[in-house]
Amino acid sequence: MGGCCSKSDAQSDAGDKKDESASANPNSASTSATPAPQPSQNPRPSAAGNSKSTPIGPVLGRPMEDLRATYTIGKELGRGQFGVTYLCTHKQSGEQYACKTIAKRKLVHDEDIDDVQREVQIMHHLTGQPNIVELKGAYEDKHSIHLVMELCAGGELFDRIIAKGHYTERAAASLLRTIVEIVHTCHSMGVIHRDLKPENFLLLNKDENSPLKATDFGLSVFYKEGEVFKDIVGSAYYIAPEVLRRRYGPEVDIWSIGVMLYILLSGVPPFWAETENGIFNAILRGHVDFASDPWPSISHGAKDLIKKMLNADPKQRMTAFEVLNHPWIKEDGEAPDTPIDNAVLNRLKQFKAMNQFKKVALRVIAGCLSEEEIMGLKEMFKGMDTDSSGTITLEELKQGLAKKGTKISEYEVQQLMEAADADGNGTIDYEEFITATMHMNRMDREEHLYTAFQYFDKDNSGYITVEELEQALREFGMDNGRDIKEIITEVDADNDGRINYDEFTAMMRKNNTEAVPNPKRRRDGVFAT
Repeated sequence: MGGCCSKSDAQSDAGDKKDESASANPNSASTSATPAPQPSQNPRPSAAGNSKSTPIGPVLGRPMEDLRATYTIGKELGRGQFGVTYLCTHKQSGEQYACKTIAKRKLVHDEDIDDVQREVQIMHHLTGQPNIVELKGAYEDKHSIHLVMELCAGGELFDRIIAKGHYTERAAASLLRTIVEIVHTCHSMGVIHRDLKPENFLLLNKDENSPLKATDFGLSVFYKEGEVFKDIVGSAYYIAPEVLRRRYGPEVDIWSIGVMLYILLSGVPPFWAETENGIFNAILRGHVDFASDPWPSISHGAKDLIKKMLNADPKQRMTAFEVLNHPWIKEDGEAPDTPIDNAVLNRLKQFKAMNQFKKVALRVIAGCLSEEEIMGLKEMFKGMDTDSSGTITLEELKQGLAKKGTKISEYEVQQLMEAADADGNGTIDYEEFITATMHMNRMDREEHLYTAFQYFDKDNSGYITVEELEQALREFGMDNGRDIKEIITEVDADNDGRINYDEFTAMMRKNNTEAVPNPKRRRDGVFAT
């Protein structure tokens, strides 16, 4: 089921790759990158599943696979309007996961299929964020779509809130900080969740201080700066007034979290009625009760924050970054005083620190990623490429990072630009951007590492020599004059002057931030549009 390009493909394309990448434009109908379907969780690369006789799934658009060949399906964990989540166990490793199974017969409209495709794309895009559900694999068979995700055995945050009644201010501030950091990450990566509520936050385990994971991206969307959405989605108590007015953007997520904070501190929602319409009318009126118990005994800071998060005017509402810097959140000193780096900036910084050897290997791996895995990065590239030229200039990079709330000096932008601009032509093209910003957990996929190693090992000897590394760097225009022998020495653990597969994988996995996240049910909000 391996989806990566083969060695012969990679080598034959190498001579053309540099020229092609300079003209690659994700705003056009096609790009120079034509990734193969995503491989499943096999320990070694395999061609199975790419056979022409294997039918292509109409939803995921790649060869259909039998999930039960890899996983054993267990008990039901949860149920929503579109999907049922089951416990599942990987047959080879014995690892347990959660599998959300969506019946294809329920996907009656094109919009339903679009939603599933987008959910998979967004989960791939957000992969590796420590408090966000991680998608382990997506499968399609004749009857269903299966999303295999990390198992969160601690249950829903909602159940814990019910059990507690309400939280102390200190505990609520700590919890809120994590939730807002998650939203800050989503927004900085161009994603609006659109269905934030306690049910969509899961606890990794039963511990009191269990890590929290955001889940259920079935209603989430990619967005660009200034884009306006009109479809009414979400869950009644948590819907922002501008959603009901059918004109909104990322600010809706902050409103939903403001509602959650009110519930955390008081045990009841701020906008309540016997019917849905009654709830919506209360939301549109916007009156928040701070007179009833327990509010008189709750601090001014907490109430001030809630008022600013539940501002009916989205333009005046706090951003995720501003919430994280509110005095009430920072009271116990845990919130950072310095600006929070967004995910893209962190990835660019990580890429900048790598040697040229690793950067070329990532370039090869980037060419192996499926369309659904890179869709989010493609959307981000288009958002930064404001003149649709197919390249990002220094000014566009600076503006793009600034729009995400990043405070960064001219010098730092220049440094990041030079790191990502592999061919040194003064701009970042599409393939360079994907290479520099894809998450490092791609290194955990053995088939990706194996393909990249084969790319360097031109003579199939099982070793990468100084000459082979030199040739690969030249092919990608990434020979920056640094002594190749020095790079080899850094990686060559047994000092034999060449790199074997184990040494190569050790280099690729070194200093990579690892993350693991999970799943739950699909749209169980009040609207399905």
